[in-house]
Amino acid sequence: KLFSIYGDFQRKAKRENTSLAETNLPFLWVLAPSASTGLIESFGAKLDLDNWLPGVFFLPDAFKTAIVAINQLPVTNETLLCRLLGRDKVQQEAVKQLVALAPENPLRHNILELVFNWRVSVQTQEILTEDDQELIMNLTAAYQEARAEAVQEGQRLVLENLLRVRFGNLDNELSRTIDNLLNLPTDEYSRLLLHLNNLSREELLARFNN
Repeated sequence: KLFSIYGDFQRKAKRENTSLAETNLPFLWVLAPSASTGLIESFGAKLDLDNWLPGVFFLPDAFKTAIVAINQLPVTNETLLCRLLGRDKVQQEAVKQLVALAPENPLRHNILELVFNWRVSVQTQEILTEDDQELIMNLTAAYQEARAEAVQEGQRLVLENLLRVRFGNLDNELSRTIDNLLNLPTDEYSRLLLHLNNLSREELLARFNN
């Protein structure tokens, strides 16, 4: 596949009468849940620990290819996305690490956004692979938690805007009521929104800012 792509690049360069620099050729990354020593040695692949993490094995230069043995990657935030593509314990530990990240962590947000998009795309397929089914199962907790956070964040923004419109601004005292308002049962929360215009600032603070 890689050499087929090289051929496409070369034919395009020939048509356009341009040169094709070696450094502009694509590099192939093979992501493998695991890779035995025998497999790595059979391809002549070697580590480059001066520049890369353990678990990344480079084939001889002419092949422009590397094998990433996911189960050999160190457990760091840097490798989290790759480890989610592993199997069994490696994947389960990566999911736990993802869930443990703070909600405001950009890495958590970015990975979960990718997970949302991927989940939507694979669930339109009639037949899911075993790997897809396992990853969906393992990520269910993280997915549900992130969805709940997204819903609550949406409700918070709605409340902030309503309070600004009703009282002119959102000062510290009004801001402190928001968490209490969000913890109301759904029916009571809905009734409050409907009758917010009938509440004075003092009534709202007395009821919810304690």
